[in-house]
Order: sequence, then C-alpha cells, then structure tokens
Amino acid sequence: MTINFDKNKDGLVPAIIQDVETKTVLMLGYMNDEAYKKTLKTGLVTFYSRTKQRLWTKGEESGNVLQLENIKIDCDNDTLLVQVKPSGPTCHTGSDTCWNEENTSSFGFISKLEATITDRKENFKSNESYVASLFEKGINKIAQKVGEEAVEVVIEAKDNNDALFLSESADLLFHYLILLQAKGFSLSDVVKELKKRH
Repeated sequence: MTINFDKNKDGLVPAIIQDVETKTVLMLGYMNDEAYKKTLKTGLVTFYSRTKQRLWTKGEESGNVLQLENIKIDCDNDTLLVQVKPSGPTCHTGSDTCWNEENTSSFGFISKLEATITDRKENFKSNESYVASLFEKGINKIAQKVGEEAVEVVIEAKDNNDALFLSESADLLFHYLILLQAKGFSLSDVVKELKKRH
C-alpha cells in the first residue's frame, strides 16, 4: 500500500476510525508516515497529534486503546480507513464516538423496523396497530403467527413463484422480529449467538 503523505504540506493524511464489528465510525484522526508505521508495528492505533505536535497512541492516558484490525486506503491514496476493536469509549468526553453516538450494531432498515416494532408495542393501542394487537394477544399468538409464516415459506419454496416466496419470507422475518421482542431480545442477540458458534 502506497500512501501519499506528501499531498498535504504537513505530511498528514486523514484516518477514519471504524469499529470492525459494528461498522460505526468512531473518530477522525491524522497520521504521518511514522504514526502509520508505529500503528502497524504495535497493533495499537497511533496518530500524529496536531495539537501536541507529537505521536499519540489512542488510549495512552485513558486506557481506551484501539486495537488495529485492518487498514484500507482510498482511491487517491491520501485517506485511510482504519478498522479497529475499541477497548472502551473512543471520545475524550466518554462517548462511544466523537459524534456522541452509541457504538451498537446496526442492520440498516431492519434496525429501523425493530425500532418501529418497539414504538408500536409501547405507544399504540391494539385498535391502532397490528403489531400492538399482537403484543396484546400475548406470546402464544405471536409464536403461532411465526409458525404459520414459516410453513407458508416452506410451501412457497417448493413452488416456482419467487414473488410469493419473497413475500412470505418478509412476513416470516417481520413476525420473528416481533417474537424476539416479546421474549425480550433483539436481532443483535441472535447475531451474538451465531458469532459464538462461528
């Protein structure tokens, strides 16, 4: 990997720090050639501090180091994407990220759907929401719906109608997410279990 440290007069390139697991962007720092080499050698992310005018290993005071997992370079060879395993909050304020966000797994639209399910569970009456009505009917009804949808997926899998198969698959996933919440879990808990088996 050839990094263009000479593109800027100060010899620094931006280093975007991302959690390798959650894909959350944690912070932005700057590296010069020496910081980059030290990061590779020690496995701990090291920056060049423009304020302190010296090398600075993240966590050298707080203990919240960033364990190096991978470094990628952009198409112009002047910006790094540094994937890490953080050992604690990344920001000096104590926040997980320098944007004051939680460093949690996100599954894109599925995470939004989980949030909608939670909202319907907590804030709607059963006559206003299908999801709320399922929660009101209880765990047996929710589990029954998952079973019904699973059978429908199996039936459609044996046929050649891809649109119906995908539609029933969406129904199954939707009802499964409801069942997870009814049991006090989320999709993240299932992913953790799968990771333990990997």
